[in-house]
Amino acid sequence: MTQTATSMSTDAQTQIADALNQCVAETAVTTMMAQNFHWNVTGMAFGPLHDLFQKIYEDHFVAQDDLAERVKALDAHAEGTLAGMLKRSKVTEKDGHMSAEEMIKALKEAQETLAATLAGAGELAAEHGDTLTEDLCIARGQEHEKFAWFLRAHLR
Repeated sequence: MTQTATSMSTDAQTQIADALNQCVAETAVTTMMAQNFHWNVTGMAFGPLHDLFQKIYEDHFVAQDDLAERVKALDAHAEGTLAGMLKRSKVTEKDGHMSAEEMIKALKEAQETLAATLAGAGELAAEHGDTLTEDLCIARGQEHEKFAWFLRAHLR
């Protein structure tokens, strides 16, 4: 049975919100990684990578808000501290002192991690009949898989 944020149990809301906060955390860390790489990329592919990294961080900035607002719709607290996000995230910070190829690989891995985390959150939402969260997770996961593909194309 399909549920809305206010019609599902408190336990379901808590579980889904926790999964979404994981998504917010990983998106935030990946956002900053892409912006850091945008600032620090050098080399023959500077132009296209500078533009791609900007496209990624701008997309992710909006995504963080969409995910956090869904957490709030579930009547939960949206994690908003950098320390909390870094602690929760499976994506780790990178300092930007790396080659363009290393940046691409690191950001590709982050995109793949995010897609997997969103797929898991979507499955959890589906188990509780929360099709609205499931749909959000599916759409976001597709974006991260697309960015992973864009990044992989630079490595071939």
